[in-house]
Amino acid sequence: MKQNRHSNSTVHYRTFNRFTWLLALALAMLGATFGLYAAEQTELVVYKSPTCGCCKGWVKHMRENNYKVEVHNQQSVQPVKDAMGVPAKLRSCHSAVVEGYVIEGHVPADAVARLLRERPPIRGLAVPGMVMGTPGMEGPRNDPYDIIAFEDDGSVSIYEQRR
Repeated sequence: MKQNRHSNSTVHYRTFNRFTWLLALALAMLGATFGLYAAEQTELVVYKSPTCGCCKGWVKHMRENNYKVEVHNQQSVQPVKDAMGVPAKLRSCHSAVVEGYVIEGHVPADAVARLLRERPPIRGLAVPGMVMGTPGMEGPRNDPYDIIAFEDDGSVSIYEQRR
């Protein structure tokens, strides 16, 4: 009789351990999935004026779209734009770098995600000026605009149109 009790408790013990092990494995896999997701958060470095509200709005937009944003407030962003090779006709209020690409102005997060997914051989993307309705420039209207791709030699093309 003791042997049966021992066998039953051993079976019960093993079943409990298997269940616990499977549960732990499932939780570990779930944790790893969320851990990988957090580890894959794309880093973006932004150079902006410390007082620009629309720049702060764009940074907020990028953070809300799962970008890890490092902000560098600059008294003048022009030297940064010069160093990054942003053509004068494409300049806006802030500049950013993400995985080797330059992002100039109010480029939406989904366009940046497309850029990183497709990896075209360009220097970066720009939304020139201060277009109403772009991320950080929300307001009473949404103006149509182009997202411009630019290359090291200064050549440009339309990457995407927003209407």
